[in-house]
Amino acid sequence: MREIDGCAASSDLVTQPFLSMRLGFHVSIAGGFKNVVRRARERQSETIQLFSRNPRAWKHGPLIEADIAIFRKEIAEHDIWPIFVHTPYLLNLASAKKDLFHKSLNALIGDLERSATLCASFLIMHVGSAINVEKGIEQMSLGINTAFQSVQNEVKLLLENTAGSGHELGHSFSQLRMIIDRVEQRARIGIVLDTAHAFAAGYDLRTQGAVDQSIADFDRTIGLEELHLVHLNDSKTDLGSRSDRHWHIFQGKIGQGMFHILHHHALKDLPFIMETPRTNLKEDLMNMTMVRQLLAQQDETAR
Repeated sequence: MREIDGCAASSDLVTQPFLSMRLGFHVSIAGGFKNVVRRARERQSETIQLFSRNPRAWKHGPLIEADIAIFRKEIAEHDIWPIFVHTPYLLNLASAKKDLFHKSLNALIGDLERSATLCASFLIMHVGSAINVEKGIEQMSLGINTAFQSVQNEVKLLLENTAGSGHELGHSFSQLRMIIDRVEQRARIGIVLDTAHAFAAGYDLRTQGAVDQSIADFDRTIGLEELHLVHLNDSKTDLGSRSDRHWHIFQGKIGQGMFHILHHHALKDLPFIMETPRTNLKEDLMNMTMVRQLLAQQDETAR
């Protein structure tokens, strides 16, 4: 076990590839970070995603040292890694409004710093929205470059593809490529692929052939070496709907495609985080059981 920025880790999380698929959920921080690992273990999570603060507010308090100490100790003890932090929903670095851009920039800088404190190797950010695509992409790239100049650490920023609702950027692989091409510190940027968002944006994932084609398109346009996480979500809405509605694994419009995604050779060693709907623990366990059953199916046919 080595140390990364003072954090105990069971693998070279940033500089080395993953050796096998790790499954997990977005986990609530309600009541403090001291509760996160218990919730993760209840959900059989090997990796987790979390917010570092209220995702729907600009203002936030400092991280509490004693609370974080418990979290860091427990993720090491229970071998939960990698840790992904998600930025608040309010961020829009592509905005032409100066006030919103500066609020978003300050929030990104803050979360890069907080992610390191939380022993997170990755920080996830939604791609912003803008009426003018070119100007929005330039503005977003400027914000990322400014944040990286402000914060020098090992946290890698992952851009999440979008469903393309309204004026959302990042719904096409080519737009994501345009953003990362403008980032000066390229080693610090990557992509998280959300399956529900990709499907809603028009990338078919329902059959083996469709998954192969969509992953090949990603590789040609962006490069699989830039992909560090899969958000495994089924979709409640149809292909190309541009509507972001996550649904339970194998129960949505992607359906059987979930099997093909989980077994795709290019994705088999990546972490998979589920953001499926939940009202209680039972639904998360239902989705985890389904994923493990889907993974086991090919093992049985391979015997």
